[in-house]
Amino acid sequence: MTKILAVNAGSSTLKWKLFSMPDETVIASGLVDRLNLPGSIFTVKRPGYDKYQVTQDNIDYRLAAAMVLSHLKDAGIVKHLHEIAGIGHRVVGGGETFSDSAVVDKAVLNKIHSLTQYAPLHNPIEAQYIEIFQQLLPDAPQVAVFDTSLYANMPMINALYPIPYEYYKEYGARKYGAHGTSHRYVSNRAAELLGKPLTDLKLITLHLGSGSSITAFDHGKVIDTSMGFTPLAGVMMGTRSGDVDPSLVSFLAEKMGLKMGEMIDILNQKSGLLGISQLSPDQRDLEAAEETNPQAKLALDMYVNRIVRYIGSYIAELNGLDALIFTAGSGENGIDMRARIAGQLSYFGIQVDHDRNQIRGKEQIISPDGKPVTVMVVPTNEELMIVRDVQRLTQN
Repeated sequence: MTKILAVNAGSSTLKWKLFSMPDETVIASGLVDRLNLPGSIFTVKRPGYDKYQVTQDNIDYRLAAAMVLSHLKDAGIVKHLHEIAGIGHRVVGGGETFSDSAVVDKAVLNKIHSLTQYAPLHNPIEAQYIEIFQQLLPDAPQVAVFDTSLYANMPMINALYPIPYEYYKEYGARKYGAHGTSHRYVSNRAAELLGKPLTDLKLITLHLGSGSSITAFDHGKVIDTSMGFTPLAGVMMGTRSGDVDPSLVSFLAEKMGLKMGEMIDILNQKSGLLGISQLSPDQRDLEAAEETNPQAKLALDMYVNRIVRYIGSYIAELNGLDALIFTAGSGENGIDMRARIAGQLSYFGIQVDHDRNQIRGKEQIISPDGKPVTVMVVPTNEELMIVRDVQRLTQN
């Protein structure tokens, strides 16, 4: 058996899972939360063991990585660190450079740094963790798994914006998408559950959470996705606006005396469900309040409306649909939200069965038998997709 570590690093968190391969069993998983802050929290979970947790002030990136590896050894999860045969890192921005995951060498690492302009909040941190793990485990190959690689070869009619073409050639101004690792896993898993090759199917995958994106697959190839040059575009989200008229952004910035960057922060952090409801970015809070709070109901109705618009347009692009797949936090657990979305798509033969829909976080077909479109819940597993890529690219 081979042990492979999946790393999902953010500015304030380090999430990880250690897998046994090829049986794809999770040996241990953990989270380092509140990085670089007082009261940083280090947590480890193992099947059959009580949760391990310690609090320590101001754990930085290097210490977080070192603590993960030390705990794996000290707790006997691995006898020797060289048992870890590879480390896979989620990297957000791969641009057009990376249409697949890549084993990290100096050139790849330099390219990840150079693509920072397309993912300024993510790429520098993820590159830093790659460098840290290279130093801590120099014999273990590192693999970068890019959120955007799924969309690198998307048809240009959907990848490009209708702006002067030279902006694409000179500045890389195009749609890059996001959540690609999740959509890739879910589409492949849905095909397995349907007992058909992905290349025989027309699918729409709905990654619905605090960040939400929708992707259309035509016989195994991505033809369109809702997020754009950045994850701000597309459907309405928890705190992100999704698609808005750029002239409105300029108008509001002038009226309020704000710089464009400040307006973009508002669209990212203070808009979406939070902005309309003025209550919460969390759908659960809004569902609990919507009977007595008109703005909470309006926010949820707008969220459903934007999702339905994208689904309808993608069905037209696909010229039909075999399956609609829900995933991520709200998609996997939002019983009412799934019913609300499907309820506006009956014209396309999309329907959910009330009893089958009463599930959370479980793989299941939730449409009635015999319907032209299969509706499914498929919990995402980005970490599994990451370690599969590590094994594919490093194990002979």
